[in-house]
Parts: sequence; C-alpha cells; structure tokens
Amino acid sequence: MAQLVETVGSKGVVKRTEFVRIITRALHSLGYEEIGTLLENQSGIPLQSQEISSFKNQVLAGNWDQSVETLHAISLLDESTLTSQASFLIWEQQFLEFLRDDHILDSLNTLRKKIAPLDINSNRVQELASCTISPPEDLNIESRPEILEKLHNFLPPSLMIHPARLESIIEEAISLRRLSCLYHNISDRNVSLYSDHKCGMSRLPCQAKQILHMHVDEVWFLQFSHNGKYLASSSKDESAIIWKVTDGGEVLFGHILGHEKPVLSVSWSPDDDQLLTCGEREVIKRWEANSGRLLHVYERADFGFISCAWCPAGFILAGTTDQSIILLDLEGAELDSWKDYALRMSEMAITNDGTRILSIYEDRSIAVIDREKKEILRLLPQEGVITSFSLSNDNKVLLVNLRNRGIHFLESSRRL
Repeated sequence: MAQLVETVGSKGVVKRTEFVRIITRALHSLGYEEIGTLLENQSGIPLQSQEISSFKNQVLAGNWDQSVETLHAISLLDESTLTSQASFLIWEQQFLEFLRDDHILDSLNTLRKKIAPLDINSNRVQELASCTISPPEDLNIESRPEILEKLHNFLPPSLMIHPARLESIIEEAISLRRLSCLYHNISDRNVSLYSDHKCGMSRLPCQAKQILHMHVDEVWFLQFSHNGKYLASSSKDESAIIWKVTDGGEVLFGHILGHEKPVLSVSWSPDDDQLLTCGEREVIKRWEANSGRLLHVYERADFGFISCAWCPAGFILAGTTDQSIILLDLEGAELDSWKDYALRMSEMAITNDGTRILSIYEDRSIAVIDREKKEILRLLPQEGVITSFSLSNDNKVLLVNLRNRGIHFLESSRRL
C-alpha cells in the first residue's frame, strides 16, 4: 500500500515536505540564516542531507578529493555523470587554483592523474596542458561559490534545491495569471503577490482624449515611431500625415505627405528619422520625418507596391502586386526577391534582427517566414479572417484584428 503523502493547500497537490524545504531554501538565500535553521528544527524537515551539506562545505573549502568521494557516496546520482562532467569541473578548479598559486607540479599531477583519465573534453584538456607551459596573465578562475552553482546541474533537485526556486515558481505563476488576464494592460512590475491578478476593462483606453481631423477620407493605417515622438497616419484621401507628440501626450499636426493614390501603410526607420509611405498599387516614398522632405521614390514599371517595412540593417522590404516580396537598398536597387501566392502582401512586418518576416497566410493565419531560406517556419492560426496585425517592439506580442471578432492579443515566451 502506497504511503500517504502529507500535503498543504486546498487541492492536495503541494507536498508538505517539498513546500517547507523550498521555503527554507528561500530564507537562506535571502540571508535569513537563523530563521531558515529555526524552520528546519521546528518542522523536522531538513533542507538537505548530511552528504549534501558535507559536499557543499568541501567544495567551498577547496577539499577537492573529499568532494569527489562524497559525490560518489551520494545516492540517486547517475554514475556516468559523476565520472564525467561533475568530476571534470571539480578537478579543473583544483588545477587552475594550483596554477594560480604557482604550484606547477601539483597542477600537472592533477591534469595527468585526475583530469586526463576521465577521457572527456579533449580540447579543454589540451588548453589546460598549454597553460602549464605558458600560463596566461589572466586565468579567469571562477570562484568556488560559482563552481558550486554549476554543480547544481549535476545533482537532482530533490537533493540540492536551487537557491532561486521559490522566486522561479512565483514568477511562473505571475506569467500564467497575466496570460489568463483578458484585459491585461499593466507592467509585470506592478503586479502584486497579495491577490490574484486581474485587470478590469477600466485599464483599457476607453475615452477619447483627442480627435485628429486633417484627413478627409477613411484613415487606413496608424503607427507611432519607436521613440513615441511621432505618429504617422495614412488615408484613402491619397495622403499620409506626420504628427508630432508633445511630452504631455498632445498630438500636433506636422507634415502632410502626398501620393497619387490612397496610402495603404507607413513604416518608421529604426532611428525614427525617416518614414516610408506606400501607395495602393503605386510607389513607395521615403521622407525625412522632422522636415517632411521627400528623399526618394521607389517604383517599378511592371508592378505596383502594396506594403513596406524597414529592415533593421537599413534595407527596405516591400510587397508587390505580382505576389512578390522584394528587398531594396536605400537607392532602390533590388537585393533579393521571391514569390508566394498564399501570402497577403498588403500586410507585412519584420523582426528586429531581420531574420523573420510576418505576413497573413490564406486570410486566417499569420505566417512566420525565414528571410534567408525563404520558407515558412510556422503558422499562427486564428479564429476568423485577419484584416491586419501589429508586431510589438520586442517581437513577443502580436495584436491581430479579426473581421467581426475584435482585436486578439497573442503573446509568445520567445521572440517570433
């Protein structure tokens, strides 16, 4: 019959022993050593076994032979791990400390009798051997606490709890609460641990603070500059406008930028000094943001442009009416191009490192494309027809506008 495990909490999934040990580990990590020890004594639940305590003390004291012997005596460890990376790390530290203290013969003995017989990391062994012949001025030796931190990777968490384990659990819980928050609109730094996080609708912008009237037809596209000092708008009225944003948040008219056809989209340069505007099946124009001066016109005789985006390196990415994606330099020379008939070329974005292109795929998915290989890496399917999307500056968040389904917020733990 299985032994009943005592738990805490209403759901019965948190094991009492693990819970107390993690709290104890956090107290010691925060410097509350006496309180941590008191918790161990009163609960009867030790933070770690006597073997682990001995091992840690031996490493910090530089008793390398004893620390390896203790490692071999610890149960629950994979023997192959003991005889490879963990032992190598310990003996390497002994070697480097001998070398630092000019004990050349001792360092050679460690290398020949302890490190080399492990028969791993041959390149590193050769590097260490060369150090005995011509020691570098800076050996870059890690401290013993740093070595102990690395040795955590070779020990099961049940034996040696990571010092930041409690913080890691709480941070993950905050992330999960944020993802489940339908109207999330605050920084993680403002999330409190005292109650379950939930943003109300009041956190969303819901009152008009200013209405801009300069356009005379439908406004199709809006984009703030990266530094927030400018706002660019494009319209069916065959114009784009650069607006200036004051320190107080007021938006003032700056410059009107003309086209011969409706303006589909705009894109700010990485330094916000210039702006691209793309006419519908027409040309792309590059403007100086501060003065509104026209700097260059990009056009082709055999097709028109329908989207534009700045690449981080200063190149221009453009979608065309013949279903091509093309890469241009600032003078208009074509650097690269390819076709994809499933993509909607009127909507494109590029990641900060210039390696990924995002576009709408067959109306209901966002395609993440490898720019170098010109292939789709993955699709982000949506619940309806996508009308537009916007990529955040850190490349982790997408705002996707769906026809008759509102705006959806997509967040990824990694860059797209």
